[in-house]
Amino acid sequence: MEINIGSIDRLVRSIPGRAIGAAGLSITSWFGLIALVPLGTAALGWCPFAAPFEPSTCELRSERSSA
Repeated sequence: MEINIGSIDRLVRSIPGRAIGAAGLSITSWFGLIALVPLGTAALGWCPFAAPFEPSTCELRSERSSA
């Protein structure tokens, strides 16, 4: 598993993930489980849906490939 999302992308994924999780908890619904997807990808730094297409937003990988 190679990191394929950068720090800004992680932030963009974690904010709605937290909001969805909070909404699920406040209305006591299973809806909050959807939050695990963006929170998990933000925590791991790896998105399984983007991996086959290699659209990396990671700054380190971009710098390595251009050098």
